[in-house]
Amino acid sequence: MSQFQDFNKLFRLDGKVALITGGSRGLGLHTATAFLQAGASRVIITARKAGGEHGIDQAVAKLNALPGISGSAVGIAANVANTNEIIALVEKIKKTEGKLDILVPNAGATWGSKFEDAPDASSVKILDLNVRGVFTLVQKSLPLLEAAGTRRDPSRVIIVSSTAGVNVPHVGENGTIMYSVSKAAAHHLGRNLAVELGPRNITTNVVAPGFFPSKLAAGLIEKLGGEEELNASNPRKRLGIPEDIAGVMVYLASPAGSYINGEDISVDGGARLCSGAHSKL
Repeated sequence: MSQFQDFNKLFRLDGKVALITGGSRGLGLHTATAFLQAGASRVIITARKAGGEHGIDQAVAKLNALPGISGSAVGIAANVANTNEIIALVEKIKKTEGKLDILVPNAGATWGSKFEDAPDASSVKILDLNVRGVFTLVQKSLPLLEAAGTRRDPSRVIIVSSTAGVNVPHVGENGTIMYSVSKAAAHHLGRNLAVELGPRNITTNVVAPGFFPSKLAAGLIEKLGGEEELNASNPRKRLGIPEDIAGVMVYLASPAGSYINGEDISVDGGARLCSGAHSKL
C-alpha cells in the first residue's frame, strides 16, 4: 500500500501568500477566489485603477465576503507594464508580507484588426504588458519568491497565457497577430524561467485558456458567431467556466503540483486542436 504524506493537504494553500496581476475581474478574479477558498492566507490583486466597476476595490470587497475563508484579499493599484510601478508593487509586498509563495502574471492586452490597419502603438502596448512586463515582474519578485521556496515546497510562477500562443486563431478582419505572437513568447518565457529558476526552488508553468466568457473576450466571441457557434465547434461543446480555471490554478499552486515545472497546460476543451475553426479569413 502506498503511503502519502499529508494527503489531505495535497490541494491546499494554507499559509500561502499570492500575487495575481489583473485580478479584479475575469480569470484573475476566478484565480483569487480559488486561492482564498483553498486556504491562502493573503491574496494580493492588482489592476490599474482602484475604483470603478472593474477596479480593485469592488473585487477586494467580493473576495473578503467569501464564506468560510481564513485568509484575506488586498488590492494594490499598479500598471504592470511599467517597470517603476512593478518595482513599487514589489516593495510594498516586501514590507507587508516579506515573501511571495505564488506569483500569477495574468494581466494582458490584446488588439483586433486587419493586419494592415494595426498601429505600431498597439504592438508596443501588447508586448510591454504580455511579455516584457511578465519578465520584469518575475525578475523584481525573485527575492520574495526565493524567501518562500524550499526544495520540498517550491514557490510557484504561473503565467496566464492563451491557446493563441500555440495556434493561429484569428486573422483577416479580426486578426490578433501580435497578441498571438506575444502569447507564444510568454510560453517560451515560461520554459526559460523553469530552467533558470528551478534550482532556486521556484517552478514556472504556463496556463493557456481558450475562450472564457468575459469582457475582454465578448467582442471577439460575438464576431466569431457568438457562444452558440463556439460551443458547437468545441470538442467539449461548451466554453470555459470559472471552475475550469480554478482547478488548474490550485493544482499548480498546491503541493500536488510541486514537481511540475516548465509545462504548458491548455484549458480550452480541445478547441485548439480543431485547426482553423476560429480563423475568419
